[in-house]
Amino acid sequence: MAENKEEDVKLGANKFRETQPLGTAAQTDKDYKEPPPAPLFEPGELSSWSFYRAGIAEFMATFLFLYITILTVMGLKRSDSLCSSVGIQGVAWAFGGMIFALVYCTAGISGGHINPAVTFGLFLARKLSLTRAIFYIVMQCLGAICGAGVVKGFMVGPYQRLGGGANEVQPGYTKGDGLGAEIIGTFVLVYTVFSATDAKRNARDSHVPILAPLPIGFAVFLVHLATIPITGTGINPARSLGAAIIYNTDAAWDDHWIFWVGPFIGAALAAVYHQIIIRAMPFHKS
Repeated sequence: MAENKEEDVKLGANKFRETQPLGTAAQTDKDYKEPPPAPLFEPGELSSWSFYRAGIAEFMATFLFLYITILTVMGLKRSDSLCSSVGIQGVAWAFGGMIFALVYCTAGISGGHINPAVTFGLFLARKLSLTRAIFYIVMQCLGAICGAGVVKGFMVGPYQRLGGGANEVQPGYTKGDGLGAEIIGTFVLVYTVFSATDAKRNARDSHVPILAPLPIGFAVFLVHLATIPITGTGINPARSLGAAIIYNTDAAWDDHWIFWVGPFIGAALAAVYHQIIIRAMPFHKS
Protein backbone atom coordinates (compact mmCIF):
# COMPACT_ATOMS: atom_id res chain seq x y z
CA MET A 1 0.00 0.00 0.00
CA ALA A 2 2.79 2.41 0.90
CA GLU A 3 4.51 1.67 -2.40
CA ASN A 4 1.33 2.48 -4.33
CA LYS A 5 0.97 5.83 -2.57
CA GLU A 6 4.61 6.66 -3.27
CA GLU A 7 4.05 5.82 -6.92
CA ASP A 8 0.95 8.01 -7.08
CA VAL A 9 2.86 10.98 -5.66
CA LYS A 10 5.74 10.48 -8.07
CA LEU A 11 3.38 10.36 -11.02
CA GLY A 12 1.47 13.47 -10.07
CA ALA A 13 -1.80 12.02 -8.78
CA ASN A 14 -2.84 13.37 -5.38
CA LYS A 15 0.01 15.06 -3.58
CA PHE A 16 -1.75 15.07 -0.25
CA ARG A 17 -4.46 13.09 1.49
CA GLU A 18 -7.93 14.53 1.06
CA THR A 19 -8.33 14.71 4.85
CA GLN A 20 -5.86 15.33 7.62
CA PRO A 21 -5.82 13.59 11.03
CA LEU A 22 -8.61 14.92 13.20
CA GLY A 23 -8.36 16.38 16.66
CA THR A 24 -5.60 18.37 18.29
CA ALA A 25 -2.56 16.25 17.57
CA ALA A 26 0.63 18.23 18.06
CA GLN A 27 1.71 19.96 14.88
CA THR A 28 4.33 22.56 14.13
CA ASP A 29 5.00 24.88 11.24
CA LYS A 30 7.26 22.17 9.85
CA ASP A 31 4.23 19.89 9.40
CA TYR A 32 3.20 21.85 6.34
CA LYS A 33 5.10 21.78 3.10
CA GLU A 34 3.95 23.58 -0.02
CA PRO A 35 3.00 20.84 -2.50
CA PRO A 36 4.88 20.99 -5.78
CA PRO A 37 2.72 21.58 -8.86
CA ALA A 38 1.79 18.50 -10.85
CA PRO A 39 3.54 18.22 -14.20
CA LEU A 40 1.52 19.35 -17.19
CA PHE A 41 2.21 16.13 -19.07
CA GLU A 42 3.12 12.89 -17.31
CA PRO A 43 3.40 10.06 -19.87
CA GLY A 44 4.67 7.73 -17.13
CA GLU A 45 1.18 7.65 -15.63
CA LEU A 46 -0.02 5.59 -18.58
CA SER A 47 2.05 2.63 -17.40
CA SER A 48 0.85 2.82 -13.80
CA TRP A 49 -1.97 0.64 -12.45
CA SER A 50 -2.88 3.39 -9.96
CA PHE A 51 -3.74 5.64 -12.92
CA TYR A 52 -6.27 3.18 -14.35
CA ARG A 53 -7.56 2.24 -10.90
CA ALA A 54 -8.37 5.91 -10.30
CA GLY A 55 -10.18 6.15 -13.64
CA ILE A 56 -12.26 3.07 -12.82
CA ALA A 57 -13.17 4.64 -9.48
CA GLU A 58 -14.33 7.82 -11.23
CA PHE A 59 -16.39 5.78 -13.70
CA MET A 60 -18.12 3.75 -10.99
CA ALA A 61 -18.75 6.76 -8.75
CA THR A 62 -20.33 8.78 -11.57
CA PHE A 63 -22.34 5.75 -12.68
CA LEU A 64 -23.81 5.32 -9.19
CA PHE A 65 -24.33 9.06 -8.84
CA LEU A 66 -26.45 9.24 -12.01
CA TYR A 67 -28.32 6.03 -11.22
CA ILE A 68 -29.50 7.15 -7.77
CA THR A 69 -30.11 10.82 -8.51
CA ILE A 70 -31.99 10.38 -11.79
CA LEU A 71 -34.19 7.70 -10.22
CA THR A 72 -34.96 10.20 -7.46
CA VAL A 73 -35.87 12.89 -10.00
CA MET A 74 -38.06 10.41 -11.89
CA GLY A 75 -39.85 9.48 -8.67
CA LEU A 76 -40.55 13.14 -7.97
CA LYS A 77 -42.00 13.79 -11.43
CA ARG A 78 -44.03 10.60 -11.37
CA SER A 79 -45.90 11.66 -8.22
CA ASP A 80 -49.18 13.54 -8.40
CA SER A 81 -47.92 16.26 -6.07
CA LEU A 82 -44.74 17.32 -4.33
CA CYS A 83 -46.31 16.41 -1.00
CA SER A 84 -46.63 12.76 -2.01
CA SER A 85 -42.96 12.47 -3.00
CA VAL A 86 -39.53 13.45 -1.71
CA GLY A 87 -40.05 16.98 -3.05
CA ILE A 88 -37.33 19.37 -4.24
CA GLN A 89 -35.65 19.12 -0.84
CA GLY A 90 -35.46 15.34 -1.20
CA VAL A 91 -33.91 15.63 -4.67
CA ALA A 92 -31.33 18.07 -3.30
CA TRP A 93 -30.56 15.66 -0.46
CA ALA A 94 -30.16 12.81 -2.96
CA PHE A 95 -27.55 14.75 -4.93
CA GLY A 96 -25.73 16.08 -1.88
CA GLY A 97 -25.89 12.79 0.01
CA MET A 98 -24.57 10.78 -2.92
CA ILE A 99 -21.67 13.18 -3.38
CA PHE A 100 -20.87 12.90 0.32
CA ALA A 101 -20.90 9.09 0.20
CA LEU A 102 -19.04 8.75 -3.10
CA VAL A 103 -16.34 11.30 -2.29
CA TYR A 104 -15.81 9.51 1.01
CA CYS A 105 -15.45 6.17 -0.81
CA THR A 106 -13.17 7.33 -3.64
CA ALA A 107 -11.09 10.14 -2.13
CA GLY A 108 -8.21 7.81 -1.35
CA ILE A 109 -8.27 6.25 -4.83
CA SER A 110 -8.85 9.05 -7.32
CA GLY A 111 -9.41 12.12 -5.17
CA GLY A 112 -13.19 11.74 -5.50
CA HIS A 113 -13.81 14.28 -8.26
CA ILE A 114 -16.97 12.74 -9.84
CA ASN A 115 -17.36 15.96 -11.85
CA PRO A 116 -15.43 17.32 -14.86
CA ALA A 117 -15.73 20.85 -13.45
CA VAL A 118 -13.99 19.77 -10.23
CA THR A 119 -11.31 18.01 -12.27
CA PHE A 120 -10.86 21.10 -14.45
CA GLY A 121 -10.55 23.39 -11.43
CA LEU A 122 -7.97 21.13 -9.77
CA PHE A 123 -6.06 20.91 -13.04
CA LEU A 124 -5.90 24.69 -13.30
CA ALA A 125 -4.54 24.75 -9.74
CA ARG A 126 -1.89 22.20 -10.84
CA LYS A 127 -3.18 19.49 -8.53
CA LEU A 128 -3.10 16.88 -11.29
CA SER A 129 -1.61 16.48 -14.74
CA LEU A 130 -3.39 17.12 -18.03
CA THR A 131 -3.05 13.41 -18.80
CA ARG A 132 -4.96 12.47 -15.67
CA ALA A 133 -7.49 15.30 -16.04
CA ILE A 134 -8.50 14.20 -19.54
CA PHE A 135 -8.72 10.56 -18.47
CA TYR A 136 -10.89 11.44 -15.48
CA ILE A 137 -13.28 13.55 -17.56
CA VAL A 138 -13.68 10.79 -20.16
CA MET A 139 -14.37 8.17 -17.47
CA GLN A 140 -16.80 10.47 -15.66
CA CYS A 141 -18.78 11.06 -18.85
CA LEU A 142 -18.87 7.36 -19.70
CA GLY A 143 -20.03 6.54 -16.18
CA ALA A 144 -22.78 9.16 -16.39
CA ILE A 145 -24.02 7.85 -19.73
CA CYS A 146 -24.15 4.29 -18.38
CA GLY A 147 -25.90 5.39 -15.18
CA ALA A 148 -28.61 7.26 -17.07
CA GLY A 149 -28.92 4.35 -19.50
CA VAL A 150 -29.61 1.88 -16.70
CA VAL A 151 -32.34 4.16 -15.35
CA LYS A 152 -33.98 4.26 -18.78
CA GLY A 153 -33.76 0.48 -18.91
CA PHE A 154 -35.79 0.31 -15.69
CA MET A 155 -38.34 2.91 -16.83
CA VAL A 156 -38.56 2.51 -20.60
CA GLY A 157 -42.07 3.95 -20.88
CA PRO A 158 -42.08 6.74 -18.26
CA TYR A 159 -38.47 7.79 -18.87
CA GLN A 160 -39.11 9.97 -21.92
CA ARG A 161 -42.42 11.23 -20.58
CA LEU A 162 -40.88 12.32 -17.29
CA GLY A 163 -37.95 14.21 -18.78
CA GLY A 164 -35.15 11.73 -18.23
CA GLY A 165 -33.50 13.88 -15.57
CA ALA A 166 -32.12 16.14 -18.32
CA ASN A 167 -31.13 19.70 -17.47
CA GLU A 168 -33.01 22.49 -19.21
CA VAL A 169 -33.49 26.19 -18.52
CA GLN A 170 -36.93 26.35 -16.99
CA PRO A 171 -39.79 28.53 -18.34
CA GLY A 172 -39.61 32.09 -17.07
CA TYR A 173 -35.80 32.17 -17.08
CA THR A 174 -33.46 33.23 -19.87
CA LYS A 175 -30.37 31.39 -21.04
CA GLY A 176 -28.35 34.12 -19.34
CA ASP A 177 -30.11 33.35 -16.07
CA GLY A 178 -29.28 29.69 -16.47
CA LEU A 179 -25.64 30.41 -17.33
CA GLY A 180 -25.27 32.66 -14.30
CA ALA A 181 -26.82 30.06 -12.01
CA GLU A 182 -24.43 27.41 -13.28
CA ILE A 183 -21.38 29.66 -12.91
CA ILE A 184 -22.16 30.69 -9.34
CA GLY A 185 -23.33 27.22 -8.29
CA THR A 186 -20.17 25.58 -9.59
CA PHE A 187 -18.03 28.27 -7.99
CA VAL A 188 -19.58 27.43 -4.61
CA LEU A 189 -18.90 23.72 -5.13
CA VAL A 190 -15.32 23.97 -6.39
CA TYR A 191 -14.39 26.64 -3.84
CA THR A 192 -15.65 24.28 -1.13
CA VAL A 193 -13.57 21.45 -2.59
CA PHE A 194 -10.43 23.60 -2.48
CA SER A 195 -11.12 24.76 1.07
CA ALA A 196 -11.99 21.31 2.43
CA THR A 197 -8.89 19.64 0.96
CA ASP A 198 -6.32 22.42 1.36
CA ALA A 199 -3.21 21.10 3.12
CA LYS A 200 -2.19 24.52 4.46
CA ARG A 201 -5.59 25.21 5.95
CA ASN A 202 -5.78 21.76 7.56
CA ALA A 203 -2.31 22.10 9.06
CA ARG A 204 -3.00 25.62 10.33
CA ASP A 205 -6.44 24.87 11.76
CA SER A 206 -5.71 21.42 13.16
CA HIS A 207 -7.96 22.17 16.15
CA VAL A 208 -10.99 22.24 13.83
CA PRO A 209 -11.97 18.66 12.91
CA ILE A 210 -13.14 18.32 9.30
CA LEU A 211 -14.25 15.45 7.13
CA ALA A 212 -13.77 16.76 3.60
CA PRO A 213 -16.72 14.93 1.93
CA LEU A 214 -19.19 16.50 4.38
CA PRO A 215 -18.86 20.18 3.37
CA ILE A 216 -18.58 19.15 -0.28
CA GLY A 217 -21.82 17.18 -0.15
CA PHE A 218 -23.51 19.96 1.80
CA ALA A 219 -22.45 22.51 -0.83
CA VAL A 220 -24.03 20.34 -3.53
CA PHE A 221 -27.22 20.11 -1.46
CA LEU A 222 -27.48 23.88 -0.99
CA VAL A 223 -26.75 24.70 -4.62
CA HIS A 224 -29.48 22.29 -5.70
CA LEU A 225 -31.98 23.91 -3.37
CA ALA A 226 -31.21 27.28 -4.96
CA THR A 227 -31.02 26.36 -8.65
CA ILE A 228 -33.32 23.40 -9.27
CA PRO A 229 -36.11 25.85 -10.19
CA ILE A 230 -33.80 27.59 -12.70
CA THR A 231 -31.92 24.86 -14.57
CA GLY A 232 -32.67 21.65 -12.71
CA THR A 233 -29.11 22.19 -11.40
CA GLY A 234 -26.24 20.96 -13.49
CA ILE A 235 -22.90 22.09 -11.93
CA ASN A 236 -21.59 18.79 -13.29
CA PRO A 237 -21.10 18.51 -17.07
CA ALA A 238 -20.91 14.70 -16.94
CA ARG A 239 -24.26 14.50 -15.17
CA SER A 240 -25.83 16.81 -17.76
CA LEU A 241 -24.22 15.00 -20.69
CA GLY A 242 -25.28 11.54 -19.55
CA ALA A 243 -28.90 12.58 -19.10
CA ALA A 244 -28.95 14.52 -22.41
CA ILE A 245 -27.55 11.62 -24.44
CA ILE A 246 -29.99 9.06 -23.04
CA TYR A 247 -33.00 11.42 -23.07
CA ASN A 248 -31.95 12.84 -26.47
CA THR A 249 -34.53 15.52 -27.29
CA ASP A 250 -34.12 18.92 -28.91
CA ALA A 251 -35.05 20.68 -25.67
CA ALA A 252 -32.21 19.01 -23.78
CA TRP A 253 -29.62 19.77 -26.47
CA ASP A 254 -30.72 23.38 -27.08
CA ASP A 255 -29.50 24.44 -23.63
CA HIS A 256 -26.78 21.86 -23.22
CA TRP A 257 -23.87 24.25 -23.83
CA ILE A 258 -24.85 26.12 -20.67
CA PHE A 259 -24.07 23.03 -18.59
CA TRP A 260 -20.50 22.90 -19.88
CA VAL A 261 -19.62 26.57 -20.24
CA GLY A 262 -21.14 27.62 -16.90
CA PRO A 263 -19.47 24.94 -14.74
CA PHE A 264 -16.09 25.39 -16.42
CA ILE A 265 -16.19 29.15 -15.90
CA GLY A 266 -17.27 28.69 -12.28
CA ALA A 267 -14.49 26.16 -11.67
CA ALA A 268 -11.89 28.44 -13.25
CA LEU A 269 -12.99 31.37 -11.08
CA ALA A 270 -12.81 29.20 -7.96
CA ALA A 271 -9.32 28.00 -8.89
CA VAL A 272 -8.09 31.55 -9.47
CA TYR A 273 -9.67 32.80 -6.25
CA HIS A 274 -8.15 29.95 -4.27
CA GLN A 275 -4.67 30.44 -5.73
CA ILE A 276 -4.60 34.22 -5.40
CA ILE A 277 -6.44 34.74 -2.13
CA ILE A 278 -6.26 31.58 -0.05
CA ARG A 279 -2.97 29.96 -1.07
CA ALA A 280 -1.17 33.32 -0.94
CA MET A 281 -1.97 33.69 2.77
CA PRO A 282 1.08 33.19 5.02
CA PHE A 283 1.08 30.05 7.13
CA HIS A 284 0.54 30.76 10.82
CA LYS A 285 -0.31 27.90 13.15
CA SER A 286 -3.46 28.64 15.19
